[in-house]
This record gives sequence, C-alpha cells and structure tokens, in this order.
Amino acid sequence: MSDKRQNNQLELAFREESRSEAPTASAEGTESHPAKRRSESSAIGFTIGKTLKRRIAPKAVVRFKERVRELTSRTRGVSIERMTEELARYLRGWIGYFGHCETPSVLQSLEQWTRRRLRSAIWKQWKRGTKRFAALQKRGVGKDLAAKAAGSAHGPWQLANSPALAIALPNAYFASLGLPPLTASR
Repeated sequence: MSDKRQNNQLELAFREESRSEAPTASAEGTESHPAKRRSESSAIGFTIGKTLKRRIAPKAVVRFKERVRELTSRTRGVSIERMTEELARYLRGWIGYFGHCETPSVLQSLEQWTRRRLRSAIWKQWKRGTKRFAALQKRGVGKDLAAKAAGSAHGPWQLANSPALAIALPNAYFASLGLPPLTASR
C-alpha cells in the first residue's frame, strides 16, 4: 500500500473515531465553549469576525428582512404613509440596537433594499398603466420614459429598480415621509 493511501485511511479512521467521542449538545450543557459563544452572538445579534469588527449577525439580517417584508407587503391594502410610519417605527428601534455596527456597507444595502420594497409597493398601488403614466409624469418623469415604464410587462420588483421610479420616488421622498436612514452620516 502506498504511503499516501495509508495516511488517508488513517485520517479517515481518526475522523470517525473522534466523531463518536465528541460531546453532544444536551440540556446539561456539554456543548463546547466556542459553540456556546457562536450561538450567544447570533442570539444577541452581533458577531465578531476575524477582523475583530462588530458585525450584524446573518440571522439578525434575515429577521430584519422578514419583518420588513411583512410591513411592506404589496397586497397589504394600506396607504404608503401608514406603511412608512409603521416601518419607520420598526427601523428606529432596529437602528437603536444595530446602528453601532462597524460594517456600514451592510446597513447601506439594507437601506437600499427597503426603499426598493417601498417603490415596489407604490408601483403596485398605482394599479393600471394610465394611472402609472399620469403619476410618473406628475412627479417629473419625461413622457417617453414614463410611457416605457407604465407599459412595461415587468413586475413591480424589477420596475422598482428602474430609472423612472428612481426619478419619481427619490430617496428624499421617503425621507419626507419620515423614513429614517439606516446609515448615520458620520
């Protein structure tokens, strides 16, 4: 038998042996210390990476997105003002806890995603092409671009990222509705 093959077999045997001897998590607390720290950090909402920066835990981001999806559902049947008011209340609490993370790019991407959700909800509320066209023109979008967007076969999510809706519903519009920014201007 070659040395390489023999080493591989020894490694496999050692791995299987160590698997059976490893402590398992139970109610008595036989869980290893690093595993405890990992589970505690995701329960709290922050993780500390290799760069020793305080980051938002992935589970916390997932919970954030789930809650924002509930609040900005396109079929919810509430006005955009009320939707923004409820969302702003949630965001202020979330910022109070997670606003001091040391990875602003995560906050920036979540902020962009949230505004896109709102644009999508507004587009859905406008319902028909004629209403969409009139609303876009009223908000300063050119006739050709408004006609192209209003007659588009794409869905609300894809159109929420279009230039027409970026012009009609800029970030300042959402700020005027009371939506707080996730990223602090430092």
